[in-house]
Amino acid sequence: MAVHHSSQGETYRVRPRRRWGRRVLVTLLVLLAVCAAVLVVVDRVAVAVAERVIADQVRREMTKQEISSASPEVAVGGFPFLTQVLGGRYESVSIVLRDVQGPAEGRTVRVPELAVRVHGIAASIRTLRSGQGRIVAESVEGAATVSYGTVATFIDKEGLSLFEQDGRLAVTAPLDVLGQRVTVRGTAELTVEGNEVAIGFAELTADGLPANPTAQALVSAYARQISVRMPLPELPYGLEIRQVRAAPEGLSVTVSARNVLLNPVI
Repeated sequence: MAVHHSSQGETYRVRPRRRWGRRVLVTLLVLLAVCAAVLVVVDRVAVAVAERVIADQVRREMTKQEISSASPEVAVGGFPFLTQVLGGRYESVSIVLRDVQGPAEGRTVRVPELAVRVHGIAASIRTLRSGQGRIVAESVEGAATVSYGTVATFIDKEGLSLFEQDGRLAVTAPLDVLGQRVTVRGTAELTVEGNEVAIGFAELTADGLPANPTAQALVSAYARQISVRMPLPELPYGLEIRQVRAAPEGLSVTVSARNVLLNPVI
């Protein structure tokens, strides 16, 4: 405690300001920040564990269906994750499968990428711990790309080339017409029929085609030959094909399902 003297010779003491209140506040703020950081780390660790478990289960389910792919890429959505665990409801799970290959009617269908997003998952802690009970998702949506090389194997015509043109599936192919070699070209109508994609070439044209009914009949017959129904492998989660369109890298297939029972996949 400091001692001071006044101009009149009087002596008085000056007490130092008490700063313990401010120090306590600072300490509490530091502790809160540390606790928050620890909780974030724990939350992210829990997410990493969940993603690894889901990836392992998806891999096992695909093996049962004789489907192979690169390692599943899983991302659990929503933050914080631990509150979702306690509430028994998860915002979303995204699963990406690359280089997918599976059997379909004696052929191998190759899908460069299959991306699936699961929304609104209901699963209690008891169900997750015991493995007993239902794990249900409000909706499952997915998008897959089927390479044009795979589509061409179903058509099985030598020299045929498939590609996207102005948002449509286009084709060029060599054809012998009345002793003359021509290149036919045209676009297809794509429709969904169950678990199959129907590819229909209604009209084909060719430069230098002889102008007679026989030549046109041969071209029309070829159009029917390359119009096929392409089956896809059995899809997980009860997904059904909703739409198909031509994209630069292949046929883009949109799939979805609602009120999906996920056990034992997740």
